[in-house]
Amino acid sequence: MSQSQVWRTHRQYAATAARWSADRWRKEADRRRTLRADRKPLVRDARRALATARAIDPEGVTPLRHRAERELRTAKRRVPDPLWLFATKTATALGVAGYVWLPTVSVRAWVWSAVAVVAAVTALTVVAAVRARDTTGLKPTAEERALLKRLQPQHWKEHAEQRGLAGTLTGRPKLTDAGIVVAVRLDGTWTATKLRGAEDHVRSLLGARTGLRIQIKAGKQGGWAELILRTRSAADGDDLMWTPDRRSLGIDTVTGEQVTVPLGERLLIAGRSGAGKSVASRPLLFDASEGETNALVIIDLKRVEGRLWDHRARVASTPHEVIDVTDELETEMLERLAILPKGQDTWTPTPDRPRITLVVDEGAEVMTAADSVPYEVEAGEGKTRTVKRSALPALESIARMGRAACIDLWWMTQKPTINDGIPKQISPQIGVSICLAVRTPAEARVVLGEDAQAKGWNADELPVPGVALIRDGKRKPDPVKIRYMDKAVVIALPDRTPWSRTTATAEAAVAPTLTLVKGTAPEPAPAVDGATARVLKAIETADDPVRQKDLVTLTGLSKGAVSKAVKALTAGGAVARTSDGCLTSASGDQSAAA
Repeated sequence: MSQSQVWRTHRQYAATAARWSADRWRKEADRRRTLRADRKPLVRDARRALATARAIDPEGVTPLRHRAERELRTAKRRVPDPLWLFATKTATALGVAGYVWLPTVSVRAWVWSAVAVVAAVTALTVVAAVRARDTTGLKPTAEERALLKRLQPQHWKEHAEQRGLAGTLTGRPKLTDAGIVVAVRLDGTWTATKLRGAEDHVRSLLGARTGLRIQIKAGKQGGWAELILRTRSAADGDDLMWTPDRRSLGIDTVTGEQVTVPLGERLLIAGRSGAGKSVASRPLLFDASEGETNALVIIDLKRVEGRLWDHRARVASTPHEVIDVTDELETEMLERLAILPKGQDTWTPTPDRPRITLVVDEGAEVMTAADSVPYEVEAGEGKTRTVKRSALPALESIARMGRAACIDLWWMTQKPTINDGIPKQISPQIGVSICLAVRTPAEARVVLGEDAQAKGWNADELPVPGVALIRDGKRKPDPVKIRYMDKAVVIALPDRTPWSRTTATAEAAVAPTLTLVKGTAPEPAPAVDGATARVLKAIETADDPVRQKDLVTLTGLSKGAVSKAVKALTAGGAVARTSDGCLTSASGDQSAAA
């Protein structure tokens, strides 16, 4: 071995030892800093306790003061010194010990001690180098070995210019559970967004297959980008079949953690046909229908997914049923808000009045079919007339105000465009978005936000089916593999009584009736239904007969809720129609006649 090779080997060992020492120093400094931050408040508390004990027992004749002093000493001992102070103390102690004892050590002992130290340092350096080379215990595949080789800075530098990537340089690539990660240094002509636009050039330089998913995002500091090659997933090898013991929505493909979506959120689930939208929703529908204080309502005009859940959820599968159930939910919401205790922000679910999750499956289809549904209403003198009713006002009202009443709206659509699949009044109310594969970047922006692509939320690049991005304000744009819940598993779930206002509320809605007493005007019985009471009050307080369409403005209710309340009041005799079709209180008519 030549002298140059010897010096090169020594420099490599020295560099490795320096990196290992710096890493150890940094980790120990962080550990001590964390412990000091956690334990310093305990010292302050102990000092305050000692001051109180001294004030109570200034002479120190009781155990109280001694106990406080002992607890203060213990708290101080538990706070470690900063690493620089610990190193200074250690060096000082060693220096003093060396100054006192080293002159008495023989020359032979010095020689063998030096040999032992050199051997120990060499052994530790070799072990550290081996561990640094394989910190994860992962063995690269043939594809990953080729990619790791091409990601080396030397190879990248030699081929970047001819691939149109001059001005970029990779760092040391690292193999992780989620694939290969490497930092890319950018000169003044490059940004992370520009590098993302040059993805085809990166793929060509690496010789990566077309189906390999590549992510490029901003680095941890300016002038750097992060390149991720999804050659593997942290969810690989996990059993993704849903069972009662594995009730999470899915597994994060980067971190491997279980991903859940709690109840109480307004939710949007979007994805193109075949992306697995229905399968992805099943674990969530189970959570929404499980327990005494949870109830599930499904609007499904296709009658496919809703039929699987009709033994434990209320399912509306026709336009008339959609309008009826949305009217009931809006009335229930208004009644809960009316009786919500002062100072309480949200309704507390109970078995009688549970948390209700309203799921609209394929929202675009529902808006088309339930937008103008003909209904017959009384027009006076035994005549009826046909009016057009829509489910949209009630759904918008639930989206805006339902959370406080524990009535949550979940919207599902294959066409996530604002003018088609997601109404403009509902879209801003969404708190959590679950986006499976979509066809275009525009659809991804509608679901995940206008800044989605700039921040790495590229739902148009997701594989099909069963992989989603979940944006809730906390998660990173890491793909999630959705658990598979089979149809047979859904059908075999225990039966639950579907929710309805006639069976779920403790007090059934009783229609007002007239009690005739000779010589007195009939008095309607008080209405239990909150919407009916509001309509009756608006009619009674009006100076003149009121048109039914004006009641929508006076009460703030939807057209469907007003129509249903008027029908109940006219059937019970509490409200009468005039010859021109207006509404007036029956008690007022009787008084006028007298």
